[in-house]
Amino acid sequence: MTARASGLRHADRTLIEAVRAALAASADPVRAPAMQAYMKSAMPFLGVPSPALKRAMSALAKQHPPANAEAWHDTVLALFREATYREERYAALNLAARTPYRYDPATLPLFEELVVAGAWWDIVDECAHRIGDVLDRHRVEVTPTLRAWARDPVLWKRRVAIICQLGHRKRTDLDLLREAIQANLEDRDFFIRKAIGWALREYAKHDMPWVVAYVEGLGARLSPLSRREALKHAPAE
Repeated sequence: MTARASGLRHADRTLIEAVRAALAASADPVRAPAMQAYMKSAMPFLGVPSPALKRAMSALAKQHPPANAEAWHDTVLALFREATYREERYAALNLAARTPYRYDPATLPLFEELVVAGAWWDIVDECAHRIGDVLDRHRVEVTPTLRAWARDPVLWKRRVAIICQLGHRKRTDLDLLREAIQANLEDRDFFIRKAIGWALREYAKHDMPWVVAYVEGLGARLSPLSRREALKHAPAE
């Protein structure tokens, strides 16, 4: 899908081509098959190591700053939608994190598209961090959306609702965290159960007694996987 065909008329095509050229220059065909197999990806890899990708994006972002929010939005989406290698999607995520525009609640539809289209943990978890940044600055506006996502038919949106507050510590909205967890307690999917445990384990770094009490209160409703992850660093009894 081209930017013109998808209506992304503000996309910076010069930057997109520069990203593709930089990725191609760092490609390692020997590494690529193993990376694709590890990620269980239908989309092929170029074999670009993560540090090399980050260095390239850091330089290119400085050389091609977005003219405005529309240009940033359209460039991220065009790079992601048109990707033929998975590293191009990683580059789009990297670019999405490199501007203050990303903190605007109006960016949620962009990240929602990346989550739904990406539909795998490497893409989704990075988007969850970005969405968490927006939530942290605009809780009144963003919280209702994440409450709805906690019950969405799309598994990956539910995962985002559960883990989007990782690292928020004392700023964590416990009502939102509880609601996202309890809406998904019956889900048997590994990625949901892991997310529940991960979210609780991270909050335990700020308030372990609360997490222990919450886990014990859930009892058998909480899966063994979620319980094990949540209490991973709890003091031995």
